[in-house]
Amino acid sequence: QVTLVESRGGLVQAGGSLRLSCAASGRVSDIDGMGWHRQAPGKQRELVATITSGGSTNYADSVKGRFIISRDNAKYTVYLQMNSLKPEDTAVYYCGAGFSSWSADDYWGRGTQVTVSS
Repeated sequence: QVTLVESRGGLVQAGGSLRLSCAASGRVSDIDGMGWHRQAPGKQRELVATITSGGSTNYADSVKGRFIISRDNAKYTVYLQMNSLKPEDTAVYYCGAGFSSWSADDYWGRGTQVTVSS
């Protein structure tokens, strides 16, 4: 079993920045891909970004050029640097981890709220 614990989100003004982190513990040797998803009120959960253990990344079109995903394999931690935030980025952000390189949905964190005010 793998446990994922996200850092606290927060409230930020539009145009601002916020950094999320997520630390994995437990059977971390089982996981390869890590990433972030988000779910806004009344909407389905959507992929934000994923990163492989080798550092290759994938982003949703809506966040390309604004968000940066990174990871520290030694610390089993993944980060999401969010810049130029928009009100439509408001959502609960979930850290995820997966068994294969591009998967990040086999294990989930509890989620953290990010609110962007206009």
